[in-house]
Amino acid sequence: MPQDDEQIVAAVIADAAPGPRARARTGPVPGEGIDPATLTSTVPVAGAARHRLVVSMLVANFFLFATYAGVIAILLPQQLAMLDEANKIANLAIVTGTSSLFTLFAQPIVGAFSDRTRSRLGRRSPWLLLGGLGGGVLTIVLQFAPGVFWITVVWVTAQMLLNAFQGPLSAIIADRIPRDGRATASAFAGAGTAIGGTIGVVVAGQLLAQLGVAYALLGAGVIVVTLLFVLVNRDRDSRALPIGPFRWGPFLRSFWVSPRRHPDYAWAFAGRFVMVLGYQGVQAYQFYILTDHLHLTPIDAGGVAGMLSLVSMVTLVIGTLVFGRLSDRLQRRKVFVFTASIVIALGVAIPLFVPTVPAMVVYSLIVGIGYGAYSAVDVALMVDVLPSQGDAGKDLGVLNVATNIPQALTPVVAATLLSLSGGNYAAIFGFAALMVLLSSVLVFPIRSVR
Repeated sequence: MPQDDEQIVAAVIADAAPGPRARARTGPVPGEGIDPATLTSTVPVAGAARHRLVVSMLVANFFLFATYAGVIAILLPQQLAMLDEANKIANLAIVTGTSSLFTLFAQPIVGAFSDRTRSRLGRRSPWLLLGGLGGGVLTIVLQFAPGVFWITVVWVTAQMLLNAFQGPLSAIIADRIPRDGRATASAFAGAGTAIGGTIGVVVAGQLLAQLGVAYALLGAGVIVVTLLFVLVNRDRDSRALPIGPFRWGPFLRSFWVSPRRHPDYAWAFAGRFVMVLGYQGVQAYQFYILTDHLHLTPIDAGGVAGMLSLVSMVTLVIGTLVFGRLSDRLQRRKVFVFTASIVIALGVAIPLFVPTVPAMVVYSLIVGIGYGAYSAVDVALMVDVLPSQGDAGKDLGVLNVATNIPQALTPVVAATLLSLSGGNYAAIFGFAALMVLLSSVLVFPIRSVR
């Protein structure tokens, strides 16, 4: 790591950690009587700066999710299959399940510390640098891992750092985008997620025979975009912001958001949890669905996976941008989340009854537009129901646990379903459709958002 980056990280830790410097400051502590939202910690941007920020979020999410998708969907399964073909499913469950488990609370913890960070670079930028640079480097290193144990160690650490980048990146919407533009900003971020996930799978599939090149390309992309994002979108100097004394007890208790006091936040958490549990079941096992369920060769499966990703990317981007913008214009969230969930469930059910490559193409078309609409509006809905804008990093991080826990459970659930069904992948599609349908009804109890 360059010397300047080391100094930045050291300053962040010194500011965030408990000590005399922190205790000397005065101000509110989450949960101790003063709402951090009263602080001037959010400064909405407008005009060219806002357009630049929105486009930058698209680009940052593009490279981040290209890395996630390329590694998880293609590179890791192939690397593990090359090591041990007979135990590839169990080993993939070990690696992805362990990484998801270790990253469960990475985003809320980093988000909480970024809320408290006081530096010349602002609250979010130091953590973006730490997570993006570190995660990118370890993605490159992953190719050299000699066995399942070291693959797990390197990918777990890489994902923790990438989550340290993703958490503060998500909080920027709450920090700098006003309420009437959040779904649009989320739509651009979601478009970056969709396009990045697709291109990541395509690139990884095309470079399946050159794993080292694929890992290096993805990791380098994250490193470059991290530096550019921080330079182009200067964060506000946060050194003058008041901050309460750091105490571990109140800090740890602040991660619990009472469902009784904040029911809308709890319902939003539950809805995302169930959605990801269903959606991710098919996405995470798509490569094995193509090889073991549709009986394609690994090389053919890599090509088909890339094609499916391209198909879903087009409809997902359309769904994201169109319905995100429409949600902002109408200032309505719930109806879009509900309808999108129904559409996703219908799409997931298609390969359940027609297990063919054309059916997977139709699945990608329908699920793409549904998940695009869902992801854009769901992020805006979550920002709208936050208990406090001053703790946006922490609270959005806690909501992201609703993504991480299902991702940790998905390999276990999928392996269990395949074991009980004798290796029948239809069980995964049926389970996914059921979970997505359940997600659709969980938005109705939310009262503070229309």
